[in-house]
Amino acid sequence: MPYQRILLKLSGEALMGQGKHGIDPGVIQRLATEIHAVASRGVQLGVVIGGGNIVRGAGLASQGMNRVTGDHMGMLATIINSLALQDAIEKAGSPCRVMSALRINQVCEPYICGRAIRHLEKGRVVVFAAGTGNPFFTTDSAASLRAVEIGADLMLKATKVDGVYSDDPVTNPDAILYDRISFDEALERKLGVMDTTALVLCSEHNLPIRVFNIFEPGHLARIVEGEDIGTLVQQEKSE
Repeated sequence: MPYQRILLKLSGEALMGQGKHGIDPGVIQRLATEIHAVASRGVQLGVVIGGGNIVRGAGLASQGMNRVTGDHMGMLATIINSLALQDAIEKAGSPCRVMSALRINQVCEPYICGRAIRHLEKGRVVVFAAGTGNPFFTTDSAASLRAVEIGADLMLKATKVDGVYSDDPVTNPDAILYDRISFDEALERKLGVMDTTALVLCSEHNLPIRVFNIFEPGHLARIVEGEDIGTLVQQEKSE
């Protein structure tokens, strides 16, 4: 396999399916089946999942709530999603551990980098919950941080579109889909690949990001096998 260790970033909204909030059991089972298919081939897989299907800290703050309180609520929402995903992954057939940046020992392990790497080396899927454990940081930033910490070869950003476009493809049918783009160009054009902090961290550590449509069945496994699906965001290669 071209990749030994991968970090998959899922949005909380991906779990909603056609609903407006919460977790769609059918969707989470399909995602778990695809994750199991990849893990069973010997690829070490870490997952970071958002909590936007339950609560968004920034959204609560915009309505008057204290931002720190809202962000902590958002972190707890990611733990709920992580536990649901763990259950689905284990039912699919792969051992899985949830490691939280907030200590909540009754339901999951605390995040310790060395222990996370040992879990991965033993063939367990590791779901990293509670973001970075700090307010004002998105789960995109948490995904970039965890990917760098565990030494991932690639970060996969799962979205509802086919990759990175020059404009919003929903409102602009003439938007161009990029096959490849540099970190500098993504930052300069504000293409919304990930937030700025996450992109800069990946750029500084030369960690490529592949943005793809998670709602296309089989795409995850095909990317792991080396197929060129979605958009690859990477450092510009020097001549």
